[in-house]
Amino acid sequence: MGKRRNIAAVLLPLALALGIVGGVFIGRYVTFSPLSPAERKLHEMLAVIRDEYVDVLDVDSLLESAFPTILESLDPHSSYIPASELQEVNDQLGSSFSGVGVTFQIVSDSVRVMEVVAGGPAERVGILPGDRIISAGKALLTGPGVTSDSVFHTLRGQKGTSVLLKVVRSSSSKPLEFDVVRDDIPVNSVDCVYAVDDSVGYVRVSKFARTTYKEFVEALESLEKKGVSRFIIDLRGNTGGFMDEAIYMANEFLPEGKLIVYSKGRVRANETVAVSDGSGNYLDSEIVVLTDEITASASEIFAGAIQDNDRGLVVGRRSFGKGLVQNQSEFKDKSAMRLTVARYFTPSGRSIQKPYTLGSSGSYDMDIADRFSHGEMFSVDSIKLDKSKIFTTPNGRTVYGGGGIMPDVFVPEDTVGLTSYYINVANKGLLQKFAFGVADKYKAMLDGVKTLPRLMKVLPRDNTLLENFVSFAAANGVPARWYYINQSRDLLLRQIKAFIARDVLGMEACIQVLNEGDKTVEEALRQLRSGKSSVNIKSSGEKDSRASAPSGKK
Repeated sequence: MGKRRNIAAVLLPLALALGIVGGVFIGRYVTFSPLSPAERKLHEMLAVIRDEYVDVLDVDSLLESAFPTILESLDPHSSYIPASELQEVNDQLGSSFSGVGVTFQIVSDSVRVMEVVAGGPAERVGILPGDRIISAGKALLTGPGVTSDSVFHTLRGQKGTSVLLKVVRSSSSKPLEFDVVRDDIPVNSVDCVYAVDDSVGYVRVSKFARTTYKEFVEALESLEKKGVSRFIIDLRGNTGGFMDEAIYMANEFLPEGKLIVYSKGRVRANETVAVSDGSGNYLDSEIVVLTDEITASASEIFAGAIQDNDRGLVVGRRSFGKGLVQNQSEFKDKSAMRLTVARYFTPSGRSIQKPYTLGSSGSYDMDIADRFSHGEMFSVDSIKLDKSKIFTTPNGRTVYGGGGIMPDVFVPEDTVGLTSYYINVANKGLLQKFAFGVADKYKAMLDGVKTLPRLMKVLPRDNTLLENFVSFAAANGVPARWYYINQSRDLLLRQIKAFIARDVLGMEACIQVLNEGDKTVEEALRQLRSGKSSVNIKSSGEKDSRASAPSGKK
């Protein structure tokens, strides 16, 4: 990793000044300027409360309860971390632990699942990003009393122990229940690597942890040994993490002197810049980056650097839009504050941060739901582009600011096969349960299966597999409705096979099966094989797919 240290020297003090976007940051203590009139008033108020309030009151506890509200009123990403939670929060990107395998955020007094760890216990039973956990066992996880600390201690636990999670999901009129068996949760960030064909390789990066750059380079090297020279880099569902890891990744593809990211803040020390040093090993490799509405933060830095330098195509849907930079300051009592100190910008000058109202997170939290409601996930013409924030890449392509990375090639949400029958069996986690049952039943035979092609050959025929699943679902409360089952046939079979592959061969095989019917992956392959993703990108004039000109006009 000697080259990495050289890169860091060229990238200037970005890692120190920016720390991480959406993850854990380098701490520093806050220095205070002379008190303002309002600050003096607060001191006087607290003194009166302490001395004269009708009941004996612990002023420190009063302030502890107020700190989160103060920081949350600033913007959607500034936050307070109590001392009891800091180590566990920091561990999410830097170690392993036993738990259910989700990352979460407390929104409107409820626990929203932000990410489900690939191959983890929660993923295995069918919990999805966006689910709201309302209880874990006998512990209620809603209301003003719910804290990150209480959620951590409820969800984590000894390996092998189980916890019954009750979740609310938008596609179900009733709460859903999932019995999750806790397991070790390694923080691996590159969870799928394989050669799609003789020249194209696929790499999925699920988060930006401390080992991501190392894992990523090892993945590219393994593909290169197989003759791969073109890459699909899948950042869908990647909510971010350590920013410097994303910068090191981008540096692998950019020639010397190319801007990767820069930040602007009120304090000059937070105004920083990262520039490529030309030491990357894949400067001529063709690449396509996949994004969706969950792709955020450090992921957007990588995608923006590739897009704005005309280095590759971004394919998929508009990313989340998280462009605020936090520094973490740790206090003497081991609590911490993550304070927004700057905004980051892509090489063309775009701010990725989507709009928000100061002190109000309600509409901000509902942004993705709003995108669904006005049709952005399904039609390029429904994307709300801010025509006042138009930028140009070196090759003259138009890109837009104002909230997230707009893809070069739009791919709508795939709704083929989404019937009421599929939604019911998916919500109950029956696909995963059935697949586990098949893998367990034929364990002795499948133990000798070492490759995905071989596994697909030894599985029962499609009709048999589907009929067995329908019987299983009926025995578990979802009656057969063959009109809808036939509409969902391909989707059901693909997911059943993927989950069996996961239980027999691992998560990488599961993703590989799912990708065979993935419209975004198929579009990426089409772009690579047609030569449209080359380093000298030219508009293909495809009216129905270019997100930069949804009406077909520039």
